[in-house]
Amino acid sequence: MKTRTHTRILNVVAPLLNIAAPLLAVAALSVSGCHRNIVRAATPSVPSARRIAPMPKPVPVERPATESEPPPEPAPEPIPAAAATLPAPVPPRPVIAEAPRAKPESEPPQISPELSPRDQADAMLHTNDDIRTAEKNLQAANGKKLNASQTDLVGKVQGFLSQAREAIRANDWVRARNLALKAEVLSTELIKSL
Repeated sequence: MKTRTHTRILNVVAPLLNIAAPLLAVAALSVSGCHRNIVRAATPSVPSARRIAPMPKPVPVERPATESEPPPEPAPEPIPAAAATLPAPVPPRPVIAEAPRAKPESEPPQISPELSPRDQADAMLHTNDDIRTAEKNLQAANGKKLNASQTDLVGKVQGFLSQAREAIRANDWVRARNLALKAEVLSTELIKSL
């Protein structure tokens, strides 16, 4: 008997399921929405800018004139419309005068280490050797076609040589030695690059 009851129920429910299943599928799709149809928020509309009415001109208040007050100045004439569109002239920058600097009566003394007579003789010898070598290398490069970096090296060597000679005149043999050595090293690099 139970099987008959189950059979009858199935006979009644089965057609309903055949109808309800597609309806449920359509309902589920319509509720979920379409993944291709992307809804975007509309850009908010901006209200147009309101025009601001010009401020009314102030009404002059007349006060009784006293003897200590100067008479009121006449109102300036209105500027024509064509002149109102021109930019205002820029005033020139003020020139700031500097106080004259006092010139030192003599150059400040150079602080150089005290050399023993033997160290000074050694520095003189090496400085003069390096200067001669750098000058000889510059003469070897003279008259040859040089590229930009080689021309730059020539200028640096000449600068170091002139500074070394100044240091010799100032009797600063440590500085002269360093500058002459730099000139010699760079001039050697110049000769190698030719």
